[in-house]
Amino acid sequence: MSARDFSGAGDVACNAATLLAMLRDVPAHELAPNLRTHVELLQGGACALPATVTHGESGNAWICSPLTTYCDYAADEALRHFPAWLAAPLWAACRLMGNVLRWARIDHAVAVNNWLVSTNLYPPLDAAALDEVIATALQRWPRHAVWFRSLNEVQNPDWLAALRQRGFLLIPSRQVYLFEALSSTQRQPSDLRRDLKLLHGTPLQRVASASFSKCDYARVAELYAALYLEKYSRFNPQYTAAFMQRWHQAGLLVLHGFRDAAGELQAVVGLFSQGATLTAPVVGYNTALPQSLGLYRLLMATVFEEAMRTGLVVNLSAGASQFKRQRGGRAEIEYSAVLVRHLHFKTRIALAGLRWLAACVGVPLMKRFRL
Repeated sequence: MSARDFSGAGDVACNAATLLAMLRDVPAHELAPNLRTHVELLQGGACALPATVTHGESGNAWICSPLTTYCDYAADEALRHFPAWLAAPLWAACRLMGNVLRWARIDHAVAVNNWLVSTNLYPPLDAAALDEVIATALQRWPRHAVWFRSLNEVQNPDWLAALRQRGFLLIPSRQVYLFEALSSTQRQPSDLRRDLKLLHGTPLQRVASASFSKCDYARVAELYAALYLEKYSRFNPQYTAAFMQRWHQAGLLVLHGFRDAAGELQAVVGLFSQGATLTAPVVGYNTALPQSLGLYRLLMATVFEEAMRTGLVVNLSAGASQFKRQRGGRAEIEYSAVLVRHLHFKTRIALAGLRWLAACVGVPLMKRFRL
């Protein structure tokens, strides 16, 4: 990955056009079965942003379905992270809220700046361009809510303020981990130093992005699935080998991996950057291998090393919270912003209820249990 600057509106527009070109000849669900959505380009001045459009399709991944995010995925997370006495009522509350949100047609949604990844990265705010994008979305899909996902107060305070001023509701979604002062010249947390030492001493062969070939993409998808779909949640996007290949060859996903002595890929991380921020939407490793190999540690050390080399800050999304805290991660609540004032009363009241539950129940629990 180069240290090129993605912050200009023109670069964002170029990346958005590249994403759409990936999907020009095939629908998203043929490349990732649970991305049952249509991707459009919304233009605002010199800036163009990708947007996913859903019409209530079932079985959607959480990254393009608000219903899956706040019902199915949240119920999964409750069972995974909370003690049984708390998990059961939370699971039931998520299912009940899901019925309300389904009745309110929450999945008739346009998600702006949705790059088909868990953590969307934002360009510098252009207020006039934002107004144009919102107006276009409302004109083209007048019966859909307009969503912006993956916003936090540290990296996107101007976006949050602008959207709030325009009548958007801010609904907490996750707790994510930010690494903002990574430098090879500064003293790092001891766990991170050990990970970087392991990175440079591993017997595995490091694989640079340019060295990935067509025969590797099936293995990349397999390793990703072993972690994100089998160990975590089936509601994560089900990226296929074809999706990985198009994504990587388009230059939007930078891959790093590790091979064993036989040449088989055993761990992989895919990086996506925009502006001054780096994130890792693809992480996968052979979960059957001994933990002593430290495969996850190697992958995260690769992300940190790349951030130190390029000067980018890191948004490592949610999950593995203790691991990320021990390496200096700063926990921040992430928000979705949603505009529903143009919709039926039942949708407005349901989203207001969701916002209250997420802020008054979800956020305190995420902070209390350090998720």
